[in-house]
Amino acid sequence: MNQQIRKLAVGMLALYMALFAMLNVVQVGQKEALNANPQNNRQTIRDFNRMRGAIVTADGTVVARSVPTTGDSQFKYQREYPTGELFSNITGYYTYSFGSSQLEKTQNDVLMGDTTQQKVDSVLGGADNSGSVQLTLRADVQRIAAQALGGREGTVVVMNPTTGAVIAMVSYPWYNPNQVATHDSKAAENVFNFLNNTPGKPLLANAYQENYMPGSAFKVITTGIALENGFTSLDRSWPNEREWVPPQTEDPIQNYGGSSCGGSMVQVFYRSCNIPFAQLATEMGPQMMTDGVARWGIGEPVPIDLPGAAASSYCGNVTPCDASFFENQLPLNSIGGFGQGNDLMVPLHMCMVAATVANGGRMMTPYVVDATLKHDGSVLKRTAPTVWKTPISPITASTLSTLMVGVVNQGTGTAMQLDGGIQAAAKTGTAQLNFVEGEPQRSHAWIIGFAPVEAPQYAVAVILKGTTDEISAGTGGKLAGPIAKTVLDYLFANEI
Repeated sequence: MNQQIRKLAVGMLALYMALFAMLNVVQVGQKEALNANPQNNRQTIRDFNRMRGAIVTADGTVVARSVPTTGDSQFKYQREYPTGELFSNITGYYTYSFGSSQLEKTQNDVLMGDTTQQKVDSVLGGADNSGSVQLTLRADVQRIAAQALGGREGTVVVMNPTTGAVIAMVSYPWYNPNQVATHDSKAAENVFNFLNNTPGKPLLANAYQENYMPGSAFKVITTGIALENGFTSLDRSWPNEREWVPPQTEDPIQNYGGSSCGGSMVQVFYRSCNIPFAQLATEMGPQMMTDGVARWGIGEPVPIDLPGAAASSYCGNVTPCDASFFENQLPLNSIGGFGQGNDLMVPLHMCMVAATVANGGRMMTPYVVDATLKHDGSVLKRTAPTVWKTPISPITASTLSTLMVGVVNQGTGTAMQLDGGIQAAAKTGTAQLNFVEGEPQRSHAWIIGFAPVEAPQYAVAVILKGTTDEISAGTGGKLAGPIAKTVLDYLFANEI
């Protein structure tokens, strides 16, 4: 009898150990695989029944928050975006059926209270340990920038050149995240389908997730490379020419509008002649140009604290971009010297180019998160400004600043002359897109700049995409310049 009991006990113990081992395999060993299984929605349901913290601008505007649901809902909370479209390219969305994007994705652990420090705090006391995210952006400046765009496809970026903090970043077209955050999965799906089929890619943050031909705004970079390598100076001059033929072709390069253009370095810069910059790129050659643009970070994704950043390029969609790309296509290197051909720049990156000149040659890492906070408001982590690249010397930066002042005072950028006698520096760009036979010529309108010149506080980049006849018929100075002026004038009149 005792022997039978012992056998039964041993058998029961073996079964228990097997069950224990299996439970550990499932709950521990397969935890990540189970959580990643799209059919497992238990964690998602639990998350939507927990409080999620807010995202707040530098001037105290709540741009994302969770509110208690009303009516018949399986969830306790609904994610809400009080400013609608205005910050959609920053906050992104947080949805039950379609996941999350932008800060809602990258800051999920903070907002849910799942960082290690927040979990420790929750054990010590308090059921709600959700955190919040404090932005560098100002809601008032974001609104002014959006109003200045006036419903035209494009982007406005404003940043602090000495820290890299982004003050405003508007991309249009945009979308309303409230419409996709709804718990009605079918309604959200319909909105996503509509947005995915809408021209202009409203779900993408065009300010940092897309790149565009920069036109003459790129001449800041070409000039910087030439100054660093001794190929030009303020004393150099060029003859007045209407066209010039680069190597390996019989097709001449012309100035904008076929005009005759030349003069001193100061003059060809503020008049935005194309031929001198094509000649500079040709003189330096593909190796020096590709090495030079790489020092400006071209070819690398813009290092912002948001997901999915695009990279600027000197070789179009060809990677890697090196001198061999131009071996049998030297005219492309010449054309690239004045921002046409294969040049593609991320709008945020162009703002960083202006900020680099303003900051004595140091290109700061851009960021939109000033700090993450615990539930009690104490700081979890604060962003420390860091230098990303140093493409030019302080002397070169000073020379470029002088050239960019000329653009505002007597060149193509006079529309960016600021109120109150504040001196701005700028470079315009009108990027003539590749001509398609049977279709009208299209052009992007650009301006980049900073102010005040003597002690820079703000850098700005504006692009209006060449999607309409109005924009394509204009220039960067005439169309993008007034937008930059509106935003900078507001900033200087409403400093906080």
